[in-house]
Amino acid sequence: MKLTPRQQTFLDKLFELYSEFKGPVHYSIVADTMGVNKFSAYDMLKVLEEKGVAASDYVLNDDQSGPGRSQVVFYPTHKAAQFLTQLREEMRYNADWQRVKERILQRLHDARQNNPSEALRESLSNLPDTKTPLTYCAEMISVLLLNLSRFRSQHLTPAMESLNTKDQIGLAALAGLSLGSSLSNDGDDDDKTLTEKLIEHTQRFQTQLAEMSEESITKLSAFLNDAMMTMHRV
Repeated sequence: MKLTPRQQTFLDKLFELYSEFKGPVHYSIVADTMGVNKFSAYDMLKVLEEKGVAASDYVLNDDQSGPGRSQVVFYPTHKAAQFLTQLREEMRYNADWQRVKERILQRLHDARQNNPSEALRESLSNLPDTKTPLTYCAEMISVLLLNLSRFRSQHLTPAMESLNTKDQIGLAALAGLSLGSSLSNDGDDDDKTLTEKLIEHTQRFQTQLAEMSEESITKLSAFLNDAMMTMHRV
């Protein structure tokens, strides 16, 4: 899921007010607490609703007991709770990001002089122990690159060099290129087992990417660029 910093701020406030009032809140209350006009608050909450992290309902005013004019109220969805929890976890482990990157890049550096298949197995074994989606996806990037290094060929090198590493599309393209290389190369039973594991984790990787914040995607894109340079450095 992609939310701008402003959208994240509004979602945080909606979640806070929902907990305070123990129920849905009128958009004018959100506007007052955010210091914006009610029309801006309403428009932003509708954007959040389109993204699936907020929902709206119509209720009667408190002083109305019969038919009358209703008012629109908003509340965060379960998807919002998941998103905010993930965001807070990423922030909590943000200080470890540099350490995580250095560890994975060192593994990729060492793999250039050793057996890529062995390094791939080690990286795959690390995946179940990852604590955050960000770390998991960084580990997966190393897995995908190590898998590609097993199939070095003339047609793969240009594809790697032209890979756009600046956004989610580039990350997804890496997954497709790596998985496609495995599927198109017949091997022994051990290779087939690796491919089965790769398929399973690639699906999870794609799901994690779709739910990540823009900040995390930017970090992963920069990491992919560093990882590719490490793999191809002479």
